Amino acid sequence: MSDVRPESMERITTEALAQKFIDEQIAEIRAQVGDKKVLLALSGGVDSSVVAALLIKAIGKQLVCVHVNHGLLRKGEPEQVVEVFRNQMDANLIYVDAVDRFLDKLAGVDDPETKRKIIGAEFINVFAEEAAKQEGIEFLAQGTIYPDITESKGVKAHHNVGGLPEGLQFELVEPVKFLYKDEVRVVGKVLGLPDNMVYRQPFPGPGLGVRCVGAITRDRLEALREADAIVRAEIEKLPETPWQYFCAIPDIQSTGIKYVNGEGERYMGWAVVIRAVNTTDAVKVTVPEIPFATLCTMRDQIVKIPGVNRVLWDISEKPVATIEWE
Repeated sequence: MSDVRPESMERITTEALAQKFIDEQIAEIRAQVGDKKVLLALSGGVDSSVVAALLIKAIGKQLVCVHVNHGLLRKGEPEQVVEVFRNQMDANLIYVDAVDRFLDKLAGVDDPETKRKIIGAEFINVFAEEAAKQEGIEFLAQGTIYPDITESKGVKAHHNVGGLPEGLQFELVEPVKFLYKDEVRVVGKVLGLPDNMVYRQPFPGPGLGVRCVGAITRDRLEALREADAIVRAEIEKLPETPWQYFCAIPDIQSTGIKYVNGEGERYMGWAVVIRAVNTTDAVKVTVPEIPFATLCTMRDQIVKIPGVNRVLWDISEKPVATIEWE
């Protein structure tokens, strides 16, 4: 099949068009798969979630979803995947707790590219191990979308953190490969996925691993996870939210003051950096204003996180700064 979007294909902008697309894809999936099993790496992001929901409607328990918790997801995300897909959609979901496995391999590693390679390689290893336990798998589903194809010069981008495992020579099922991100979201809404999954912000494959700057430690990672949840919750209360908003924790410490029995004591703690950006193409990025009252609300909660004593606001634009810190 060609990797060029058909010229006759309508832009999916309404629920009616989304439902038409869903009906067509269900028929195509059933024709392609028959009575065989399909394997899917389900991250909880919008693309893989929409593919999972589509396949569940088309082939039910023939779909085997594997959700790998590598310890670098945002607060509540692994629990949401289990709740939505296993408990609400009755999916055939395999949950893999690989937190210790990933964090042990990342211990002491401070180079960003090395961290990415470790996370990607270990994801492939875990996913391949789970695939080997299954019988009758002949297809691999992926959340490839159209920009993945066009931006990689015709070579399909594989929609997990590490790419397609070389040993898994399955036929691909890519039902949203001709859709843009906004179209995928419309389809996700019609499929009944929750808004916080459908409108999930862009999230790097290595997750919080590239926002816990430098060598990842478990205590700093947990502080980052809590701070990130606070930032997202408060910014989502604004009338208009930025395109992306998150926080990072640099691998530095600064002096703070804590009071014990009424006496002030100096101690070394981490800084949390709040980052919010607007963009249309992720090439040029501007920084929106955040109400000072919102910044103060976030600050007052973040400094209560153990180990954190400072909150900063990153107002750097791209260029010169990138969106992520690593």
